[in-house]
Amino acid sequence: MSKFCVVDHPLIQHKLSLMRDESTGVKEFRELLNEISMLMAYEATRDLQLEETEIQTPIMKAKFKVISGRKLGLVPVLRAGLGMVDGVLSLIPAAKVGHIGLYRDPQTLKPVEYYCKLPYDAEERELIVLDPMLATGGSASAAIQFIKDRGCKNVKLMVLVAAPEGVARIQKDHPDVDIYAAALDEKLNDHGYIVPGLGDAGDRLFGTK
Repeated sequence: MSKFCVVDHPLIQHKLSLMRDESTGVKEFRELLNEISMLMAYEATRDLQLEETEIQTPIMKAKFKVISGRKLGLVPVLRAGLGMVDGVLSLIPAAKVGHIGLYRDPQTLKPVEYYCKLPYDAEERELIVLDPMLATGGSASAAIQFIKDRGCKNVKLMVLVAAPEGVARIQKDHPDVDIYAAALDEKLNDHGYIVPGLGDAGDRLFGTK
């Protein structure tokens, strides 16, 4: 079973509460999402492997630890996932960025991929899929599967707000994918929105309806 981690740092919880407020405007919403994404990346990368290297300080040569092993890649799910990229990049500037776009087929109601561009060496990277809302889990699960279909095996999912239904879906479909969230909310309503949630993250991020 995959790990589900709620990153409940006080700064994250404070900023998320501001994002939930319906009176929060587009500019502030973007800034808060950027800041929370950076803080969450700290936890999502906690298990990165380290190795020793020799460094010359102004005083002497000594051995210190640096990140080793797999390189990182970020894959935002279009379009709301774009709002999380800069925050993570500010912490991990060397990460490569791919993009994946999905839409829901009106007849089958299943997610359909319309765009996927990954780093050329994505198979060698640890990929973090970024999507603010994990509601039913259908889109996130499909995005992860599309990435796996391209040979990528090391994948994590980082979201802002999750519903229990979405967490259960990812853990069922992808038991090897760890999930990081800033909050686990109560449930989904009849329209598939997270309750209490924060509304449509994409619309609030880009000022659309």
